[in-house]
Amino acid sequence: MDTVANGLTTIMNNEMRNKRECIISPASKLLGRVLRVMQLNGYIGEFEFIDDGRQGKFRVQLLGRINKCGAVKPRYPIKMGEFEEWEKRFLPSREIGILVISTPYGVMSHKEAKKKHTGGRILAFVY
Repeated sequence: MDTVANGLTTIMNNEMRNKRECIISPASKLLGRVLRVMQLNGYIGEFEFIDDGRQGKFRVQLLGRINKCGAVKPRYPIKMGEFEEWEKRFLPSREIGILVISTPYGVMSHKEAKKKHTGGRILAFVY
């Protein structure tokens, strides 16, 4: 069971139906960090964790700015100089969209990882 893949699929399905918000269940810390990166880059609005006594849920405000998003399985390792190859594989064009990377410095976009000169593992893509 991959909570990141389930959450991004839920967001994509609700975006296609022009919904204003969605509920993602189950929640996880990793999914929360991926949502934070998406929020910082302007793809989603506010999101909040709802404690239901079980795994929890996220309520996410959708802005209608996502054309496509998804998890990358398996989570490939990426070195510092390999970002362009992965951008070509998952993103439609240069400077459009982000890759979400898990690095030793935390979860961040590939643009931040380039600035910090670090590699990591690819988690998701959004454009």
